[in-house]
Amino acid sequence: MDRRSEGDGVELLTLRNPPLNLLSTAVMTGLAEAVDSLERSPSTRCVVLTGEGKNFCAGADLKEMATIGLAEAPKVVRHGHALFSRIAGLNAPVIGAIQGLALGGGLELALACDLRVAGESAKLGAPETSFGLMPAYGGTQRLPRLLGVSKAAEMIFTAGMIHAAEAWRIGLVNQVVPAGQELRAARDLAHTIGQRAPRAVQAAKRVMREGRERPLSAGLELEARAFEGEVLGSEDLREGLGSFAEHRPPRFTGK
Repeated sequence: MDRRSEGDGVELLTLRNPPLNLLSTAVMTGLAEAVDSLERSPSTRCVVLTGEGKNFCAGADLKEMATIGLAEAPKVVRHGHALFSRIAGLNAPVIGAIQGLALGGGLELALACDLRVAGESAKLGAPETSFGLMPAYGGTQRLPRLLGVSKAAEMIFTAGMIHAAEAWRIGLVNQVVPAGQELRAARDLAHTIGQRAPRAVQAAKRVMREGRERPLSAGLELEARAFEGEVLGSEDLREGLGSFAEHRPPRFTGK
């Protein structure tokens, strides 16, 4: 796992286990360490997550999994749940830059991101049932919430792959760009987000996440409290209004 700062509060995380960037124990450990660091970094405004080389991530390392006793499998699953939930729960938005394959655990990792940018040659899928498995890093929960139950069920039950264009059509990815341009496009999007008011972006992310499974009235209450408690009295709000009145770009500090 490699982490690099890019300015504007943007952090680039790269899975390094080519050619498929499989989620081996070592990769998961490196990813957890990177998340640890990001959770302690108040200056981070956006995160881009990608894989080294031609593929985003083709899922779990099945050869390694075959050496793990059945008694240990639940522990591995719960570790994956916890790690991917921490990624989804980062204060800063996370963008997945998807090239090549995003399969199984790789798709689930992409689902833990807030936004997804795919190259036009990318293929995404949940092939677990073809191996006697089922999605177990959050796929059975995050995929239906994103696509609806019927389309998610089709992907999981059939274990088929879909191309980037279809992934965009059904709302699985936010953008499709020419192959090889997915990281550039994701970084451009991240820098755009990094130039917005961090307190407002992070409050909006948290309220959307927490309100998603609540009744509308409860979600609206979350929104009102965040607006009043985190945004209304912020220096960023004063800077945003001041820059608008003075016809200049804002200089947000996250305070």
